[in-house]
Amino acid sequence: MIKATPKPLEEIIDYVKDFSNILIVGCDGCVTVCEAGGMKEAKILGSALRLYYTQAGKDHEVIETTVTRQCDKEYLAGIKDLVENADAVISLACGCGIQYLTEMYYHKIVFPGVNTHFMGINAERGRYEERCAGCGQCILASTGGICPIARCSKRMLNGPCGGSDNGKCEVNKDIPCAWHLIYERLEILGKLNRLEEPVSAKDWRTSRDGGPRVIIRDDLRKD
Repeated sequence: MIKATPKPLEEIIDYVKDFSNILIVGCDGCVTVCEAGGMKEAKILGSALRLYYTQAGKDHEVIETTVTRQCDKEYLAGIKDLVENADAVISLACGCGIQYLTEMYYHKIVFPGVNTHFMGINAERGRYEERCAGCGQCILASTGGICPIARCSKRMLNGPCGGSDNGKCEVNKDIPCAWHLIYERLEILGKLNRLEEPVSAKDWRTSRDGGPRVIIRDDLRKD
């Protein structure tokens, strides 16, 4: 899932200090799972902003709400009245949700309440690890289910660089060498022969190098 962390309170206050009617919109999707932007976090932020306004002697109204997903217009349409009545909106969704909320209510100012980082797993509570870079051309079938693009610091496609040592990355000794992991995995699977097959240069046009990406599923589109 997409992983994000809350922005510092001081940064958010600086965004909204000149507004008095604030709407905080959380998202019940990815950012709720990583405890960055669900209703709990929206209420915590709302309480902090009320305290700030009270101490500053400013009139204010702060409302918190969430939607199932901020990346779907059907759910964003359901908060139209709340958005229209606000002077400024703080979105606690990932960067996609923040931008879609902005597109839906283009005349309203929308501020980000989180920093979006990567697509990752929940290794344990409070620890999230990157696993996918969304390159658009998945090669996990040939690497034992371990992604060298997301997990190799240099995105090597044909084996490790010369800097790995004892299964660790030269960038940081706390980072496992992705190709060491790939080798061990393929050895367990009895598929080490896959390493004898050179990987051709990657077509990075399926990644961000080709500009903003769009997926069109004609089988799902309405007539």
